[in-house]
Amino acid sequence: MPIQPEGKPLLCSKRLGVLGGTFDPPHYGHLALAEAAREQLELTYVLFVPAGEPPHKPGRPITPAHHRAAMVQAAIADNPAFVLSRVDLDRPGPHYTVDMLALLEREHPCAVFFFLMGSDSLAEFPTWRDPARIIQKAVLAVMNRPGYPVDWGALERAVPGIRERVVFLDAPLLDISASDLRRRAREGRSLRYLVPPAVEAYIQEHGLYR
Repeated sequence: MPIQPEGKPLLCSKRLGVLGGTFDPPHYGHLALAEAAREQLELTYVLFVPAGEPPHKPGRPITPAHHRAAMVQAAIADNPAFVLSRVDLDRPGPHYTVDMLALLEREHPCAVFFFLMGSDSLAEFPTWRDPARIIQKAVLAVMNRPGYPVDWGALERAVPGIRERVVFLDAPLLDISASDLRRRAREGRSLRYLVPPAVEAYIQEHGLYR
């Protein structure tokens, strides 16, 4: 198993993808991006890192962390290259990507990190906490999203050297919205083919988003 019992970290995984998010709920868009990154970047594992208190979503009610972690675990259970990381859940907030990567560096001191994101997030990247330090710690693995062309001039002015720290992924575009999934669940509509069956079963069993 990629993570030992009692939460002991990996000793020396060489290439690790990092996919952060609220995962409220996790869906096939997350999984497709993670698998594309695993294959194209030859990653040892992809770490799914649910956020404890996302700083960019103030005021929006977020499903309790234990439910979101359980849904992620259910979603990735059939892929041995996908691993749940609680590094953001088991510490006080607010939670910033730069701090999360620093903690992962301590857990995996000989790993090369690839931080997975969409081009919509790349456009906002200069507004993140300490973006220059983030690109020191991880390569940005970016999936293009329609309507979000990359403005390299603006990005380079804001974060010098960023272009050399970006790689692009050829990933299937699954335009699945977590807010739409929550609305569907609230209305009692099917989530089939949008989330893994185990995630839909968990949502129904625990009455989430009602």
